[in-house]
Amino acid sequence: MSFIDKLFQPMPLARGPAMKNRFMLAPLTNQQSHADGRLSDEEFRWLTMRAKGAFALTMTCAAHVQSIGQGFPGQLGIFGDQHLEGLGRLASEIKAQGSVSSVQLHHAGNRSPKDLVGTPVAPSADTKSGARALTLAEVEQLRDDFIIAAKRAERAGFDGVEIHGAHGYILAQFLSSEVNKRDDRYGGSLENRSRIIFEIIDGIRAQTRPDFQVGLRLSPERFGLKLAEIRSVAAEVLRQDKIDYLDMSLWDCAKEPIEEDFQGRTLMSYFTDLPRGNVRLGAAGKIMSAEQAAAVLEQGCDFVLIGRAAILRHDFPEQVRRNPAYQSPALPVTAQHLRDEGLSPTFIKYMGNWPGFVAAEEAAI
Repeated sequence: MSFIDKLFQPMPLARGPAMKNRFMLAPLTNQQSHADGRLSDEEFRWLTMRAKGAFALTMTCAAHVQSIGQGFPGQLGIFGDQHLEGLGRLASEIKAQGSVSSVQLHHAGNRSPKDLVGTPVAPSADTKSGARALTLAEVEQLRDDFIIAAKRAERAGFDGVEIHGAHGYILAQFLSSEVNKRDDRYGGSLENRSRIIFEIIDGIRAQTRPDFQVGLRLSPERFGLKLAEIRSVAAEVLRQDKIDYLDMSLWDCAKEPIEEDFQGRTLMSYFTDLPRGNVRLGAAGKIMSAEQAAAVLEQGCDFVLIGRAAILRHDFPEQVRRNPAYQSPALPVTAQHLRDEGLSPTFIKYMGNWPGFVAAEEAAI
């Protein structure tokens, strides 16, 4: 069997429904929800088009678990029961399209804009962002609010959640020895700095049904993160066997590490060589063609996460199935192309901030 063919093999997960193929929609910021975090019709359309487009698992954008954890305007919320109606509608339609449904649980920490949240919070005080340090009681509440948000996703009908521990947001801030200067049980050693993530996983497992799926997103570089430490955290998460999938956000699946001591092999290889038991391993990062998607499986992952290519084509998996030589549309694309792919004017304007993505004369429309 070729690796292109393997992309279309079903993938059972340890808990909950199987994925019908190896394509997972990456969690993508889109700024389309209402100011209070309620789901908008625009975001509903964008996500359900991807479910209809043959993604085996359709994941929401990062959804904040506390109002003070908002990371960008128009962010989907999951911090209150007022979000349940929209989330329930979304979960139902994703599943009606034959896709597994998941909410990504998020808190931006010191990356929360002041104009949205006032004074942001972080593991330790940070003069650059103006964030204040969380008290021990607030760290425990943060942990509990991730767990409560997972229970809210379960009530809304989702198959599972993904915990966002990547990209310099609050859980990654705990992991970073550069950012996290705490001297209590959540700071100091790597065991202490990663404690909150393991407590969130344990709490979700204990308080949701046995077949509720749990994923974790990690990134091994930037934002004060060290490859060796993130590899150790990943190894322990895999060893404990309490999550269903590990999502490694690598920026570019073909790249080498930025740390010189680890160069000479791909960044991805530091995770594909870890024993994973029943946990499935996936990677995200510049997967824009059928060949690149197949290469991720060939190099040892179980599934692929598609981000920008899913913005460009809502049915990327179907395009690959029809054409093993498929390549994403060349950039820049027109605003009309993105409208046809289910992006609202707000989302198109946001994509205009990405250099070279939207044709210059179109981005302002």
